[in-house]
Amino acid sequence: MGEIDGGSAEGCDERERDASELDAFDPGTHVIEATATGYVPGVKPAPFDYHAPESVADVVTLLGEYGDDAKVLAGGQSLVPMLALRLTRFEHLVDVTRVGELQGIARVNGSLRIAAATPQAVAEHEPLVGESVPLLGRAIPHIGHFQIRNRGTIGGSLAHADPASELPAVALALDATFEAAGPSGTRDIAAADFFTGTWETALADDEVLVATRFPVWEGRVGFGFGEVARRSGDFALAGVVAAVEIDGDDRIARSAVGLFGVSSTPVRATSVEAAITGQPAAADTIKGAALAGASELETVEDVHATGSYRRRVAAHLMETALDAAIEEARGVRA
Repeated sequence: MGEIDGGSAEGCDERERDASELDAFDPGTHVIEATATGYVPGVKPAPFDYHAPESVADVVTLLGEYGDDAKVLAGGQSLVPMLALRLTRFEHLVDVTRVGELQGIARVNGSLRIAAATPQAVAEHEPLVGESVPLLGRAIPHIGHFQIRNRGTIGGSLAHADPASELPAVALALDATFEAAGPSGTRDIAAADFFTGTWETALADDEVLVATRFPVWEGRVGFGFGEVARRSGDFALAGVVAAVEIDGDDRIARSAVGLFGVSSTPVRATSVEAAITGQPAAADTIKGAALAGASELETVEDVHATGSYRRRVAAHLMETALDAAIEEARGVRA
């Protein structure tokens, strides 16, 4: 074995000095200020001011004051790496994790309402989530690793709108409703109108996502989920969420299919839904609809996968997810 060089005394002193500077650096409770040179010890992103409001009204005020120079921070598991790599920059970060109004999970008028700053790990381990919206219960464990889910939030993932993320596809497939707050008050945004592009949503610069309402499916219903990623915890190269309701004649009375990781936004497979709804819940019906639906996808191509690969994987995942959903629905007593 080769010798391990412990380094010179001078080098050790330098490292100790660097470490002491980092230990001494205190971002404070409310504001991180850049030095005159623009360098902040221990922080790789461009300098920014940090705000920690404690009410939705204060969040809206800050967003209205700073406009597109501000960005909501709701867990930071996607935003912070992007800032650290300087893929993006903002003059002001508005941390919403201390806002009590943005925490909590409840059944409300036939929907499951999850406040925006609710940690993903909390939703993952809350029985009400899996019981009310099984697709959420199956999708959340696939978000990164448990350390990510401990800090990441439900609303943060949805508002970040990464097309390879699981939650936007669940929201789109189930026709979720987004509650947004801004200077003019609150408004509802349908999932079909919410995701406008990669990392882009219908939220205005001075609006904050308050909560998301996921409809609760009842009756003889079943759900399926599947994704393909290079490694566990990686973003999906392709993924599918599916829900079906079957009637007493074993026909598909209702269906919902969403895809992620295949295009520049999450995708609702409306042609697949139209092809199978009202039809017998037969394997051939599902396979044909999945193949036809996948052939229509406008897929992205990157260093990870070609468009044709994503279409093939999407076809397979749609078939298997729908088959699983049908089998689950058949097991539900009428």
